[in-house]
Order: sequence, then structure tokens, then C-alpha cells
Amino acid sequence: VQLVEGGGGLVQPGESLTLTCIASGSIGTSDMGWYRQAPGKQREFVARIDSNLRADYSESVKGRFTIARNDAQNTINLNMNSLKPDDTALYYCHLAYTDTWGQGTQVTVSS
Repeated sequence: VQLVEGGGGLVQPGESLTLTCIASGSIGTSDMGWYRQAPGKQREFVARIDSNLRADYSESVKGRFTIARNDAQNTINLNMNSLKPDDTALYYCHLAYTDTWGQGTQVTVSS
């Protein structure tokens, strides 16, 4: 299975973006997640959702970001609101049961 992310872009602080990850095959019952990596920093966890739609978030995005999955379409989304400059990073989709990563989509938050 391959993962392709999209939806990144350049936005101003306070604005919103929705990222989408499309899997080339079935995501089954695997946990799916979003991670990000800012320049000069290690990749960090952002959000995760399991097959029962239970979601976890990092403290830095809790209340602002929402993760969702559509198993019929093999996609996950990340709705990002109230974006901050600290959210600037390359965002990666992750399929847990095969430890597969996408190529990433860039999010830049700047005035």
C-alpha cells in the first residue's frame, strides 16, 4: 500500500487547512496517523485514529485539529483550524500495520 498526502499550502495565522491522505489499497483495521517534521527538528506525532474512530492528539494541536477516516475510500483527513506559525512543517501520513509513510505535504503558516 502506498500513501499520498495532499492539501498543504501557505496560509496566514488563524486560518484553516484540510490535509488528505489517500491509500492505494485497503487500510483495513489499521491505526492511521499524521506526523510532522519542522526544519531542524525531529518528526513528531500529531494525531492518530483507530478503526473504532477513537482519536488521540498531541497537546500542541488538541482542540484545533481533527482527524477523520473513511475506510470505504481508504482515506484519512486532518482538519486544521486556528493555525499558528509553529504548525509550519512537512506533514506525513502513516499506516501503522505496515509502517508505511507517505512523502509528505508542506504546511506553511506565515503572515
